[in-house]
Amino acid sequence: MTTPTIQLVVRLAALGLLGVVVQTAAVSQLPIAGANADLSPLLVMAVGLLCGSLAGGVFGFAVGLFADVVSLQTLGVSSLVLLIVGYGAGRLREARDPEGTLVPLAVGAAATLAFGVGFALVQFLLGVDAPLSWALIRQLLATLVLNTLLALPLYALVRRWLHAAMPDDPRRRRRRAYTTGGLSPLSRGPEIRR
Repeated sequence: MTTPTIQLVVRLAALGLLGVVVQTAAVSQLPIAGANADLSPLLVMAVGLLCGSLAGGVFGFAVGLFADVVSLQTLGVSSLVLLIVGYGAGRLREARDPEGTLVPLAVGAAATLAFGVGFALVQFLLGVDAPLSWALIRQLLATLVLNTLLALPLYALVRRWLHAAMPDDPRRRRRRAYTTGGLSPLSRGPEIRR
């Protein structure tokens, strides 16, 4: 492995560790509108959008497994669902190349909804007695609203944290070449007319 790859892995490990600890120690203790924000799907979504499907899936699995261990839940439930969330966000980056400012907002909402519904579905399939009621749906919707509001700032923080360790994006290099005048046919306009 090269030095930038090792640096990226170290930064991702620190991000996952810090994210789960902050989620467990602080964010889960602050109910807002009867629900708690959940940083795990937002962190996994941000890594998937920034680093791709493989890194997003591996990061989702690791964060989910660590979250299950810390919260003493059934091992593997969060890791399975967050693996799917991270892989999906990474595939969106690789297939569609979203560049809009509000993409993390929409993908964060989708990741939160997918995590909430997927977690409830896997728990139901495992036979955990969790009553399905309007209170559960209301709490899921309140968490969805809170996470949607937190998606953009958290994405910006993750991007800033990982920016130094990420390899250069070929799309950025292509755009830079046009701004320097080296490859653009429009920059040679007066020479062609002569």
